Amino acid sequence: KRFAKVAGEMISLAAVEALALKAWPGAQHAVVAVPDPRKGQRLVLVTSAEDPRREIMLKEARASGFGELIVPQTVVPVKKLPLLGSGKTDYPAVQKLAEAATAPKAAQPAA
Repeated sequence: KRFAKVAGEMISLAAVEALALKAWPGAQHAVVAVPDPRKGQRLVLVTSAEDPRREIMLKEARASGFGELIVPQTVVPVKKLPLLGSGKTDYPAVQKLAEAATAPKAAQPAA
């Protein structure tokens, strides 16, 4: 259940979260997958990290021997990760944040 298929490769979302934790220790991270027309699915990282740039995670992935597919295409910064009453990550709420962040922007009417 916690896997995504990106460009035909199965990616463990828990492994991506562990990589994010190495890149930004002490912050909260959750990774979900959203549909992607070209690659099947696309990874989205929702994080409370201070400076959550994709380049930082890409550098950590390369240093750890991983390819670029494990690095989320989209990073969504939040002040605090959505949690359940039990203290565990609320993945349905994270999924909604990720879908909102990756939704195509509506065309703006000309002024």
